[in-house]
Amino acid sequence: MINPTAYRKLIKNKDLVSFEVTVKETNILFSAERLLRKEAVESIVRHRHYLESYIELHPLFQTTLKPYPISKSMPPIVRTMAEAGTEAGAGPMAAVAGAIAECVGKDLLKFSPQIIVENGGDIFIKSEVERTVDIYCEKAQFGSGIGIEIDPRQTPIGICSSSGTMGHSLSFGKADLVTILSSSTALADAFATSVCNRVKSKADVEEAIAFCQSIPEIKGVLIIIDDYLGAWGDIKITRI
Repeated sequence: MINPTAYRKLIKNKDLVSFEVTVKETNILFSAERLLRKEAVESIVRHRHYLESYIELHPLFQTTLKPYPISKSMPPIVRTMAEAGTEAGAGPMAAVAGAIAECVGKDLLKFSPQIIVENGGDIFIKSEVERTVDIYCEKAQFGSGIGIEIDPRQTPIGICSSSGTMGHSLSFGKADLVTILSSSTALADAFATSVCNRVKSKADVEEAIAFCQSIPEIKGVLIIIDDYLGAWGDIKITRI
């Protein structure tokens, strides 16, 4: 069986302490200035409780692929997901990994001024030094030989990806990888799904990038399909 988190062995943050936390279906890799396992577990449990309790009363929230009505009475993480999905034209669960990463990451900033939260490939990062986020794309000729440099002045920032050819997430597109940068990790997650759905061939990349340019919250986008790479925005691609 292929380990879906095997890529984590390649992560190198020598100045930070890295640790994994699993709560039910949520498995997150953290990097912080000190071990914060207890604090991370408490945060994940709290936000999952809000989400699970809401879904129990409103099961459509979990299954719909369309924007979900937003209510002021929603718990914060639920409303964040609904708002992100609505703006991206997707269901709220398209933002779940990014929303959890961001909510938990912001909680842990109380204990560590630098934090990296990686939840299924979706990342929330607050850093005081430059970091490089490796891009893994096994079915494209670029392989895993490129990365995105993140200037500390860009952080906190969300970096989220979606693929029509890798992973278990539902996608209607054919892009090998779509990566979105946004100050909202939940929004980056939802738009990664939405943009990936738009890319069914190389001919769709230019239009997909134009769509991203129309969304003020999107700071940068990277699209890979077969031997074609398109990028736009405040995104610095580097060889690794």
